[in-house]
Amino acid sequence: MSSKTAAPAIDFTDGEWHRLHPATPLLKGGLALIVIIGIFLNSAREQLVEFFLPGPDGRRGGQSDDPVGYAVDHGLLLFVVLGIVALLVVIVAIFYVSWRMNTFRVTADTVEVRSGVFFRTNRRARLDRIQGINVQRQLFARIFGAAKLEINQAGNDANVPLAYLRSASAEEVRSEILRRASGRAESEREAAGRAQPGIAQPAGASGVLEKRLNEFLAEPLGEGETEPRSVVRMHLGRLIGSAVLSGFTLFLVAIIVAVVVSIVTTGEYFLLFVFFPTLLGSFSYYSRRVVKSLRYSIASTPDGIRIGWGLLSTSNETLPPGRVHSIRLSQPLAWRPFGWWEVKINRASHSSTKGADNQANTTILPVGSKEDVTRVLELILPQLVGLSAAEADAAEALAAGHTTAEDVVAAQPELAVEKSSETLSLIEAGMTSSGDEGGFTNSPRRAAVLRWFSWRRNGFREAPGAVLLRKGAIWRQLIVVPLPRVQSVGITQGPLLRRLGLAALQFHTVQGPITASIGALDQAQAAEFFETSAAHAVGAARADQTHRWLEGVGDAPSTSGQQWPAPDPSFRRVDGETS
Repeated sequence: MSSKTAAPAIDFTDGEWHRLHPATPLLKGGLALIVIIGIFLNSAREQLVEFFLPGPDGRRGGQSDDPVGYAVDHGLLLFVVLGIVALLVVIVAIFYVSWRMNTFRVTADTVEVRSGVFFRTNRRARLDRIQGINVQRQLFARIFGAAKLEINQAGNDANVPLAYLRSASAEEVRSEILRRASGRAESEREAAGRAQPGIAQPAGASGVLEKRLNEFLAEPLGEGETEPRSVVRMHLGRLIGSAVLSGFTLFLVAIIVAVVVSIVTTGEYFLLFVFFPTLLGSFSYYSRRVVKSLRYSIASTPDGIRIGWGLLSTSNETLPPGRVHSIRLSQPLAWRPFGWWEVKINRASHSSTKGADNQANTTILPVGSKEDVTRVLELILPQLVGLSAAEADAAEALAAGHTTAEDVVAAQPELAVEKSSETLSLIEAGMTSSGDEGGFTNSPRRAAVLRWFSWRRNGFREAPGAVLLRKGAIWRQLIVVPLPRVQSVGITQGPLLRRLGLAALQFHTVQGPITASIGALDQAQAAEFFETSAAHAVGAARADQTHRWLEGVGDAPSTSGQQWPAPDPSFRRVDGETS
C-alpha cells in the first residue's frame, strides 16, 4: 500500500485561535438537509416511479393531493426544484459562515470558545476548575473521523463543548488540557512530540477506509497505543439480568397487573390500547440500557479515572482526582442472590451525554460483583481519601514535633496507600454487615418504630479520609462521603425523633443522585459524631491538594509508569495487604 507523509500536525494548544473540524457544519446541522431531501423524495415517489415506469397512456393518471403531484400537474415543478435548491444553498452558506466564526483556543489557564454570527458568544473554562472531560464519538461523526470534546465545569450550563475535532486531535487536546490542569510540568519528550510533524498515513480511499475501520474497532476508552486497560469486564448475561431485575420491571409488572384486573372487573379492553405504547417504550428502555453498557470499561490513567461506554456511538470521560464528592454502593433485593452491586457518584458537573446505563452520567459502575466494586474503588480511594488522610496525619505529626518535613514527603505515598487500603477494607465490611460489625454505630432498638427492618443495619462510622453511612435491609446502601468534599454537616431532630431520643445527620455535598443522610440515630451518639466529623472535615479540606494533583511532578521514571498521586493501576489489595 502506498503512503505519503502527512502535513505537519496542528498544535491546538499553542494559545492561538483555531477552527473546528471541516465537517462540523454537516455534523451539527447537516442532518436538516437530509431531512429536507427525504421529504421531497417521499412526496415525489409516485412521480419518480411513473417517470421510469409510465402507465399505459404514458401519463400519470388522476390528480394528486401531495405537493409534488400538484406542482407537476400545474407545471410548477421547475420552480419548486429551484426553490429547494436555493433553500439548500442558503442553509449551506449559513452553516459555512457559522463554522468560520466558531473558533477556540487553549491557553495556559483557560479554554475559550467564540461562536455566533449575529449574536456573538464567548464561553471560557478555567483549567483549575475542570471537573472532567468527555470525548463523544457519535455514529455519524465517526464516519468522518470526528469527535466532540466537552469540558465539564461545576454549575448548570457551564460546560464548554468543542464540536467537532478530528478524533486523534480530541485525544491530544484532552491530554494537554489535563496536564496543564494537574500542574505537572511539561517534559522535553512531550514538547518534542507535540512539535513533530504528523505521522504518515496510508494514501488513497483504501487507506481512509482502513483508518475508519480501526477507529470503529477501537475500545471506548480511547485510541492509540497507550489505550488503558479496563479493570472491569462487563458480561452480557449480567447486563440483561440486571435490567430485567430492576425497579423499572417492578413498575411495569404493577401496571400489567392493574390493567389485567381492570379488564377482568369491567370487561373493557380499551386499556390495552393505552398500555401498548408503554410496553413498546419499555423494550426501548431495556435495549438502550443494555446496548450502552455492552462495552463499558473503566481504567486508571495519569490524568484520572477514564470511563468508556457505547457500542456504535461511543463516549469516554476522564475524571481528574478529587472530583468525586460522594459514592453510593447499592444492591436491590433482586440482585442479592447474584451478588451484584451498582456504584453511583455525586459530581459537581453534569455531562450532556447519557452514562453507561443510559441514565444521567453519574453511574460509575452499572452492575458488578463485589470484586468489581473493589477494583473500581481502588481507582478512586487513593487520591480521594488516602492522600487527604495522609496529609492530615502528617500535619498532626509535624505539629507535635514527631517528624520532619523531609520525612513527611518521603513517607506520603506509602502512607496514603495504607490509609486508602484501610478505608477500602471498612467499606467491604460495611457492604453486607449489620449491628456493630465493622465498627459501625447502629441505631438503638427503640428506632425500630421508624426503621422496622433496617434498624440493626442503620449505622455510621468514620474511616481514614471519609465518612461511611450504612442503611437499608431490603435495598442495601453504603454511602461514602470523602471528608475533603464535605461542605457542611447538619443534625436535625423533629418532634417524633425528640420524643424517641433520636436524631438525623446529613453531610452536604454537591447536588446529585446521592443524599448523604441517615436518620433514627441515638441523639447523644449523633451529636458526638456531628462534632468530630465536622472538625475532621475542616482539617481534611485544608490538607486537600487534588485541585493541582500533579504539581511539581516532572518526567522522572517510576516503577508503576506513573508518579504519585496519579492513579496507580498496580495498586491492589490482597488479603488486607497492598501490592
